[in-house]
Amino acid sequence: MKVIINSDDLGVSSAVNEQTLDLIGRRQITSATLIANAPALEDAVRKIPKHVACSYGVHLNLTEFTPLTPPEELSDLKPFLDGNGCFAGEAVLRSVPIDARARDAFFKEWCLQVKRVLSLGLSVSHFDSHNHVHTMPSLFQVLKRVQREFGIRKVRTSWNVYSASSPPSSALLLKKQLWNLALRYYYPTVTTSAFTSFAVFYELAKHQRHSEFIRYDSMELMVHPGHPDFEEETRLLKRDWRREFGIQTQLISYWDL
Repeated sequence: MKVIINSDDLGVSSAVNEQTLDLIGRRQITSATLIANAPALEDAVRKIPKHVACSYGVHLNLTEFTPLTPPEELSDLKPFLDGNGCFAGEAVLRSVPIDARARDAFFKEWCLQVKRVLSLGLSVSHFDSHNHVHTMPSLFQVLKRVQREFGIRKVRTSWNVYSASSPPSSALLLKKQLWNLALRYYYPTVTTSAFTSFAVFYELAKHQRHSEFIRYDSMELMVHPGHPDFEEETRLLKRDWRREFGIQTQLISYWDL
């Protein structure tokens, strides 16, 4: 099975940058996505290890930090901003109705985010998003417009491998299957066969539940090194987990997909 280990949130802080880039240098992480409006973005790009194979994508963001959209063009984003002019969070984005004007504003913001990453000299391999907002049905057309705008044909699929202790409902799985089909065939897009967190993958492997994932030919594992809430995950990443569980995997990046 081919496995992409993608670090989310690169650029959020110096701690996240340090841990992520260290693991990239060790080849324990093979891909990362950058938040273009995060405070430590330029620090991250400046410190990316040279001559280490890794893919870099854009972590499309509508839930945190200050938008890149100029202040004079923020009127259609106002319902999604807090009193300080920052994105007001995932709960607000998922609760406020998204009309055509908001979708146009989100398209412009995401385009600015992609352009910001490109302007720093990186080639963009793929898209995913902060808080998985790119998988919201109301933003599907926005995602596809951004893909067309930049010719990006690789995108993170929807979460479809779960912990044995919290299996999804049949209805949720069906919705995800339909969304993933639309993602792959509407403006043809390449994805992994499966997507989950490293923590879920590790749990399934530890309890010898390999059948939960070996049926897939490719899988993306999401990680968050450097975040205070993911210290145990970061420690696990630094171990030789493939040898520990005897799992036959080939670590790849999004460029190899």
